[in-house]
Order: sequence, then C-alpha cells, then structure tokens
Amino acid sequence: MSLLEVENLHTHFITRDLGNRIRVATALNGVSFAVGEGEVVGIVGETGAGKSLTAMSVIGLLPPAAKVVAGTARFAGDDLLAMSPATLNRLRGDQITLIVQSPKTSLDPLKRIGDQLVRIQKAHRAVSDDEARRNAVEMLATVGIPDPEQRARAWPHELSGGMAQRVLIAMALVNGPRLLIADEPTTGLDVTVQAQILDLLMELVQARRLAAMIITHDLGIVAHYCHRMAVMFAGRIVEQGKVADIFKRPAHPYTKALIASTPKQIAARGYAKVGGLPPNLYALPSGCHYRDRCPEAEAACTTEPPLVTVRDGQRALCHVVARGTRVQ
Repeated sequence: MSLLEVENLHTHFITRDLGNRIRVATALNGVSFAVGEGEVVGIVGETGAGKSLTAMSVIGLLPPAAKVVAGTARFAGDDLLAMSPATLNRLRGDQITLIVQSPKTSLDPLKRIGDQLVRIQKAHRAVSDDEARRNAVEMLATVGIPDPEQRARAWPHELSGGMAQRVLIAMALVNGPRLLIADEPTTGLDVTVQAQILDLLMELVQARRLAAMIITHDLGIVAHYCHRMAVMFAGRIVEQGKVADIFKRPAHPYTKALIASTPKQIAARGYAKVGGLPPNLYALPSGCHYRDRCPEAEAACTTEPPLVTVRDGQRALCHVVARGTRVQ
C-alpha cells in the first residue's frame, strides 16, 4: 500500500517581465508517482528537471512565485495540497521530514546542536525539556556522532560537513516520521563521507521501515540504494519503474542517454553525454519536450506522447517506445 500518492501534479512559476506582463513557466506538468511503506524511491534527472520542486510542491514549501495549480498529493489518504497551512505545518517535521542540501548552512548558527534537536521535538510533541534533551543525545548517538553529550553542546560552526549532515539526519528522525525526503543529501561532501552518510541513512530507513524519497542527479546512488526510480525531464516523469528493470533495459531515449553517461558505462563503451539544453519552461515545445534533443525523434513526437507500459511496473512517456509496446 502506498503511503504517498501524487497524481497529475502541476506547478507553475508566475512572474512579470520588465514590461510588467505576466509570464507563466510550466515547471511541473502532470507528475504522478507513489511511495510505499518501507520503500525507497529515487527521483533523478538533470538540473532544472523538477526533482526538488516536486518535493517542495508536495509538502508546501514553494517559493512565493510558485503555485500548485492542479493535482493531488495524498499522504496516508489525506490530500496534503488541500490542508490548511497550520495543519500541514504540524505534519512537516513530524510525520514527514526533509533532509536538504548544504548541511553547514541548514543549521541555525545561533543555537547549539542539542537546543535545535530539543526545539524540533517540542514543536510537535508534548515532551519535557529533560526528556527532549535525552532524546537528542540518544539520537546523536544513533547517527554515529562520538561523545554525543558533548556534541549536543557544540555550535554548528564547530562541526565538519559530515558531522553536520549526521545532525540533520538526527533532526529528521527524532520525531519518528513515516516519510523521509532527502534532497541531494550529500552535496558538498567528499566521496568517502558521502558513502558513509548514505549507508547510515539507508540503514536507519530500513530499520524504521520508513518510506523515503531520494532526490539526486547521481544514478549510482539510485542504483545502490533505491527500490524504484522516476526519471524527470522538463517537469515530467518520462519513465518510472523498478531500478533493476530500468538499468537493465531503459526504454525512454532520455533514460538511455542518462545511463550511457554514467562513469561505469563510459568506462565500458567510451565517452557519452546527453546532448542539447533543457527547454525553455516559459515556451515549452509542443508534444514531447525532449524531441529536439532526442536522436530517435520522429514526426509523431510533435504531438502529446502516450504513457506506455513497457513491462510490469515500468512505464514510459514516449511515442518511440509505443511503437513496440502496448499503450496504456
């Protein structure tokens, strides 16, 4: 059973040009996916594809210029998009938590580490200061921070990047959430520390049976840690399914290009890249948004692409794929 179900999500950026004329960027265009209890889903794609915006739309943390204009996002059966700001705010940080990029800048520089963990507990739960402080120290120990009592008294600037990221994981998990969203959770960390942090995070997700979304541009992370994946391009999910199926037999030309550009594939087959530039979200091309960059594009690609079932659980949004498979 799915804990989070997102259906036909549309998000626009509404701005004004120098002539004070309204401009609308179609940033998300019909995004649909689900995350089940105990499941880890990776959302991948190049910069600007809409990965982070999808998460921010679902949990109500959009910038002022952005607005969800259609769709639903059901968490445990309740539509997050229909909730009042107060209700959604109570849910965030409690049942749904977020680990963001840049750990060193995500912590409050004016509060000690322990105080920040205490504050997030008291914002959502009826706990005493002493209990919240004990929970904070225990959680710091759980995420592998040595001498957690001393570290609870530390200031953020006294921590390394890897240590700060462990603190953010502790903050995300201290209230016992059901859904964890990790948005590029190891950005800025060296490769060795990245692996340590991701191993720790996934161990905790598995031990606590959390549903998790990992937003990343790194296909290696998805291949190693995720059960299912969704590939995004220009505000759409162009392919989704089981990780093993997609890596073994990618269907959409964009997915093929992404996988071909990974270090493992380059080492085996030589240099590869995803050619071209992302489309202008203020003037998206008709039909398939990828067609101007697609080596397999055909005349039909100027019309809206069909959603195609490639195999059980794997679907792609593509005319080219539809030629050899059953259209849903």
